[in-house]
Amino acid sequence: MGIHATARIVADGSTLPVLAGDGPLALRRTRTAGPDLRVTVVGAMSAPLGGDRLAIEAEVREATRLTVDAAAATLSLPGRGGEPAHYDTVLTVGERAELHWLPEPVVAARGSVLRMHTRVRLAATARLVLREEQVLGRHRETPGTLVTRLSVYRGDRPLLDGELACGPGAPGGWDGPAVLGGHRAAGQLLVVDPAFGGQPPGPRSLGPTAALAPLAGPAVLVTAVAEDGRELRAVLDRALAELTARTG
Repeated sequence: MGIHATARIVADGSTLPVLAGDGPLALRRTRTAGPDLRVTVVGAMSAPLGGDRLAIEAEVREATRLTVDAAAATLSLPGRGGEPAHYDTVLTVGERAELHWLPEPVVAARGSVLRMHTRVRLAATARLVLREEQVLGRHRETPGTLVTRLSVYRGDRPLLDGELACGPGAPGGWDGPAVLGGHRAAGQLLVVDPAFGGQPPGPRSLGPTAALAPLAGPAVLVTAVAEDGRELRAVLDRALAELTARTG
């Protein structure tokens, strides 16, 4: 049996009334230049391993601004019994609140099986910047299996629900031209901002392996694949800078 652990964050105004790490998920309040809050996830041990069930829950209360990042990438490793690991994230963002969820990449090491599900609930006036990055295997390594799902609700309406499965055991075609096309890194950037006024930027290419698409709401989704994690991050960073300049 693997580790079962849940870390919790509650941000309210200028305080963190709940900041509770658990098991391999250690949380640290880190400094910011202004009044906003920042929390860094620090891995306290190797995880997730096969059989582990990990979760992070974050609540950003009304008119609060929070950034959550990580000190290092998440490395998915195989367990002794071959069972999958699970990593769930639950994010709640209140009225006029803002969350920047910016973890480091997830690396699917050879032989590992990891299932991740991020669930987000946004108030109608909430703002969100969410970045997800996946890297298939370490340097020159056969990848593990990775299944990631992102489900986002704004108010009571679904905004986005998508899943990516890749690696051994994933449905056929995951490495073909319609999905990864032989690339080793994949990611997405979701920006939800009422400042778009219901008219987010129109769809367009951001290069040969990246695209921006508006969603049915004040939101845009950038998806990209790349040869490695560094190239992927550069693409997503450029897209975020452009979108931030647009909304102010």
